[in-house]
Amino acid sequence: MPPNTTATTGDKPGKSGRKKGRKARLVVLVLVLAIIGGIAYGAYWSISTVRASFPQTTGTITLDGLSGPVDVKRDGYGIPQIYASSPQDLFMAQGYVQAQDRFYEMDVRRHMTSGRLSEMFGKSQVKNDEFLRTLGWDRVAKKEYDTKLSASTKKYLQAYAKGVNAYLHGRSGKDISLEYAALGFTNDYKPVQWTPVDSVSWLKAMAWDLRGNMQDEIDRALMTSRLGPQQIADLYPEYPYGRNKPIVREGQYDTLTKSFQQGGSQSGSQGTSGTTGTANGSGTGGSGTSGSALTSQLTSLNKVLDNVPTAVGVNGHGIGSNSWVVAGNYTITGKPLLANDPHLSPSLPSVWYQMGLHCRTVSSACPYDVTGYTFAGMPGVVIGHNADIAWGMTNSGVDVTDLYLEKLTGDGYLYDGKVRPFTNREETIEVAGGKAKKIVVRQTADGMPLLSDRDDELVEVGKKASVASAAPDRGDGYGIALRWTALDAGTTMDAVFAMDRATDWKDFRAAAALFDVPSQNLVYADKKNIGYTLPGKIPTRSASDDGSIPAPGWDKKYRWTGFIHEDELPYEFNPKQGYIVTANQAVIDKDKYPYTLTTDWGYGTRSQRITDLIESKIKDGGRISPDDMRQMQLDNSSEIARMLTPYLLKIDLKDPDVRQAQKLLEGWDYTQTSDSAAAAYFNAVWRNILKLAFGNKLPKELRVKGQCLWVDKIDSTGPLDDDTKVRECGERDADQAQPDGGDRWFEVVRDLLDKPDSDWWKTPASRANARPGAVNRDQLFARAMIDARWELTAKLGKDIDTWSWGRLHRLFLKNQTLGTEGPGILQYVLNRGPWKLGGGEAAVDATGWNAAGGYGVEWVPSMRMVVNMADLDKSKWINLTGASGHAYSAHYTDQTDKWVKGELLPWSFSTKAVDDSTSDTLVLKP
Repeated sequence: MPPNTTATTGDKPGKSGRKKGRKARLVVLVLVLAIIGGIAYGAYWSISTVRASFPQTTGTITLDGLSGPVDVKRDGYGIPQIYASSPQDLFMAQGYVQAQDRFYEMDVRRHMTSGRLSEMFGKSQVKNDEFLRTLGWDRVAKKEYDTKLSASTKKYLQAYAKGVNAYLHGRSGKDISLEYAALGFTNDYKPVQWTPVDSVSWLKAMAWDLRGNMQDEIDRALMTSRLGPQQIADLYPEYPYGRNKPIVREGQYDTLTKSFQQGGSQSGSQGTSGTTGTANGSGTGGSGTSGSALTSQLTSLNKVLDNVPTAVGVNGHGIGSNSWVVAGNYTITGKPLLANDPHLSPSLPSVWYQMGLHCRTVSSACPYDVTGYTFAGMPGVVIGHNADIAWGMTNSGVDVTDLYLEKLTGDGYLYDGKVRPFTNREETIEVAGGKAKKIVVRQTADGMPLLSDRDDELVEVGKKASVASAAPDRGDGYGIALRWTALDAGTTMDAVFAMDRATDWKDFRAAAALFDVPSQNLVYADKKNIGYTLPGKIPTRSASDDGSIPAPGWDKKYRWTGFIHEDELPYEFNPKQGYIVTANQAVIDKDKYPYTLTTDWGYGTRSQRITDLIESKIKDGGRISPDDMRQMQLDNSSEIARMLTPYLLKIDLKDPDVRQAQKLLEGWDYTQTSDSAAAAYFNAVWRNILKLAFGNKLPKELRVKGQCLWVDKIDSTGPLDDDTKVRECGERDADQAQPDGGDRWFEVVRDLLDKPDSDWWKTPASRANARPGAVNRDQLFARAMIDARWELTAKLGKDIDTWSWGRLHRLFLKNQTLGTEGPGILQYVLNRGPWKLGGGEAAVDATGWNAAGGYGVEWVPSMRMVVNMADLDKSKWINLTGASGHAYSAHYTDQTDKWVKGELLPWSFSTKAVDDSTSDTLVLKP
């Protein structure tokens, strides 16, 4: 029987009261007719309907299953601090409280992770469900729960699920969330009970968004249709180790005494050897797979990937995070300071949920006294601090995925000269308002799902794909399979609880060893020490494969050889420089480490800027304050502007209107405040430089959908010699197109600046207005400055005195289901914005935008925190939105304005501080 939920007499409600919808098109369009039509609509959508789902935050609620009373204390922002006498009660209460504020979000998440979106949103989600069922996240999560997780973790997951279900008991959809009331117009969907596996599955969705360089693998392979090996190498330059320092400089990895027994030796190269090798005989090209077979498969696969709903953020170079920690001898407090701000796609509500979890008496029987950022739908705290330690995370970007081109024969695939059978399973997709659909998922013997089965075009193209003479005979065609560490059962859920109760560096390292997927950079502080460790299940590969491009599945030398042992992963503890910075840069110098972690690091622009800011503060005996840490998070300096502006100011421009815009750059300090006209103009120039020099030369599969060009006609041998031109339109959504303008492109342009006659600077004459093409760097820069002037004239007006970066660079917060493509009135109810932002691409204040697609904000610092180990009650934090997922709750977006201004909220931890900040108290009792 479900737990009973009853409220005592006198209870009352307390004081709680843009990404374009590319990834999560989770709405049935007939909602338009259902919501707009009918007199009943006006009565149904009353104030009482809107308020029906607001949580009770004062008084007393009785919950079956608790062993003792639990106090839920909320501050003026609705942020809860939970106090219980046992871990099971603590996590049961966490489930109940998160369901109060965020159950609709939780429900959508579990339908995504299990490939059951169609049950909520109808036939529009069938294709997404097919792909998600093929990945099988929930199946892997169930295996983790059954075979990998500790007994205590299972108890906590069960308690959390019990708390969620206690909230659901006896409630109709409209009592849970406004969105359910809207869905009720089109189907009779009703939420079902929560399970422990629903919580574990969320880790798979998070890992998918943070999966590393799979998009780079695809892009490099697609580039081969128009670019040669040296051109591709130009676009993926070496990491600048000499200029942008890696994370681990003074640290180490334990002596490799195991003779690489976990994976064998492998190439230590971290450059672009795989890219160059494509043409020189190594990699996929060397094994005989033709451009036609691979390119056609990857083109269609990319379209499938583009529609998969996002969990925490788009996968690409823009996504990253900042974290750094400073030792006490360099701080004004005398104790370490730790800062973190993960960069993810903006969503409403925010992906993060702030919360404190406190055992009333901390002991071995109840060891939790922790606060920080959680995921609604998952117990524990993911990032934050307890009484002894603090930690932050950034995505490491290590390469944990590989795509394989498989040669198909009947219901099998070729491997090592033999045909092996696929393992098949049948999946049934239930569809709201429609017929169920059955699919068959095929997997290789080593568990790789055949992704190409999920697209009819992929299947047909695979059958017809041509091959080079060295490749196996085409047979029944080709398909694409995925090898990914997250498809193996793991222990990350154990790691979350272990970190929450860790009391020192040794405990923390042991907890980190359990954090296998996704691999994250973990920074650490206690009252005396600072540290860094790289956890994760990271594959090793043979010397012939660096994982930079898709590999031939039939050749066994491209299969993974093992995994790096946890004792061989880099770490650092109390380095002499007195600080550690992680911002998605290289983890360790390639010459100091025997394994290839990835060929696609972030290029270190943010990390080096943070390093420079720290160094400028501590030189000559200076000390860093907690507010200095906050100010560093807000640094919006543009490093590419610092590099390019001197060149731009030397350009002789004839048009007085363009010269007027050019003068904006004179004396500019390269900061990107929201009111800066210079930042607006520079970023428009940068966007046009990238388009002219690179974007117009990329294949259509990488360019923005709908943007069309006249290009040289090509066949299987390359461009034709007769100057035949064809009109070719881009195929990629704007927020994933290239060149995206991230710091990889900073390095590309930096390497070409001293080559003013490079072919990259040459452009053809324009047919549209008969303007001449550029033949060198300065001519292309001039063209970009002219184009930027008239682009901003069209967008912002002719008067440059009215220009500002914030007018171009706007943040929209959208409900990621019914707020993306739902009827206008529902979008109005659920969505918020816009806000005019400063910051920018590869700035520390990383309000990212995609230069190929436009200036709108595509990813943001999804939260910010500064932990003060000298006095934890003086730590500060902020969320992107608010605690509540209920539209019109006072806490729906009550933190956003402060987030935009760069402000942080007080972060109470001690019992006294929590009591002093409490506005509402709810008692949950057995």
